[in-house]
Formats: sequence, structure tokens, C-alpha cells
Amino acid sequence: MTTAVRLATDKDTGVAVVTLDRPARLNAIDLTMRDELQEIWRELRFDDTVRAIVLTGAGERAFSTGLDRDAVVPQPGSPFMSDDPLLRIGPKSNDLFKPVIAAVRGMACGGAFYLLGESEFLVADTTAAFFDPHTTYGMVSAYESVLMTQRMPYGEVARMMLMGTAERISAQRAHDIGLVSELTAPGEALAAATSCAAVLAAHPAEGVQGTVRALWAAKEQAIAAGFAQAPHLIALGNLPHERQAGLFTARRPGFRTR
Repeated sequence: MTTAVRLATDKDTGVAVVTLDRPARLNAIDLTMRDELQEIWRELRFDDTVRAIVLTGAGERAFSTGLDRDAVVPQPGSPFMSDDPLLRIGPKSNDLFKPVIAAVRGMACGGAFYLLGESEFLVADTTAAFFDPHTTYGMVSAYESVLMTQRMPYGEVARMMLMGTAERISAQRAHDIGLVSELTAPGEALAAATSCAAVLAAHPAEGVQGTVRALWAAKEQAIAAGFAQAPHLIALGNLPHERQAGLFTARRPGFRTR
């Protein structure tokens, strides 16, 4: 059976590597990948041999470009019950409080921030680039913005979210502002993240997991408050799907990297 996410576990080190595995689609998240991520996070909650996790994307071009534009997301008929397909794809939203380190290579944008926002820290190589396309295509960046305000200075988040596809944050800039904790040569982010994960896995699990929970507690109330507003802002601000599709089709190539 074809899977959209790979899980590899090293019982000797206690490290699991979760790989988004749709490189031909730039690891865009479809509903199959969403479901598999939820299953994997829940599986890892009960696997006591895994004490630290690395999250990465397959291929050289992207960590993930967010929600697959071809994904068909069923919605309730009521505007008061809209479903966000990515809201439960991260480890914390599945009650997993083992440390997760993201290893980023290539593009990370849009819905990828659901995953990066629930990771403890990011390791990236120099090919990494971060941006959010929502505003370019007539959509509100709500959940992504809330999560990223917990990772970056406000002005940097605001600029990234509002500039849309016109601008990307380079790996070096991401490191300078604290979004990325370690910068590596091309292709070396996964090894560096795995090395960090092995250190965490070697510590007593109770202390590590308690610290992860404490760190998340420091910001989860702010996230919950922001998320409470998100559905209404999206409902008010998103253009109809056909207008979004028109903007996507008419998009112009080219962007500034800073």
C-alpha cells in the first residue's frame, strides 16, 4: 500500500524519523497524509522505546508546501461548523509531548507551519526558504499566523504573512531571527537534527517530556485564543474558491529573498 508518510524507528537510540513522503507534490498535505500523520503521532504516544522524534520532508525541493490544492475537503453545510483539514496534523494537537525536531530542506510554506509551529525547534540547511502564500491568493492566514507569532518576532511574522508569494525568508534570515536554531550545509539538516534528537533521547524521558509540556503550556493559551478567532476571520476574509483559483492561475513568477 502506498503511504504518504514514512516512519523509521531506531530502537538503539530511541529516535524516530517521520518523513513527509510526497516529493513529486513538494510534500503537499492531502487528506491521506493528514490521516497518516494523526495515526503516527498517536502510535508514538504509546511507544516507550521512542523518546525523541525528527520530522522532515522527502526530496530536495521542499519540507512541505502546505495543503495540496487538489485536495477535496468536505465541509458541513453550516457556516458555523467549518472544518480545517490541517488543524489536527501536529504532534501537540494529538497529545504527543515527546520532543519533536523539524529538519527543513527547501521550501516550507503555508500549511507547513502547522507542523513547524508544534515542533520544539528547527534545524535547516541553507536551501531552506519560508513564506506564506495565503494573501496572494485571497485567503486569510489565520492558524499559520497564530502559530508563527510564537516562533518569530511580530514584525517578521507580519511581513512574511502579508507579503505572500512576493517574498521569501532565506535560511540565513530565519536563523538570524530565531526561527531556525541551527543552520547546516545543504543536505545535512536531517543528520544534525537526528544528532540532537539522540541527545534528548538519552536523557531521562520523564524530565524531557515534562519540560516539553511546560514549554508548550507557556504559549498554548495564546494559541487557543488566536485559534478561537480563526474560523470567523477565514469565513469573512477568504475569497470564493473560484476566485482563489483564478488568482492562482494568474500568478506571476519571481520573488525576493531576504
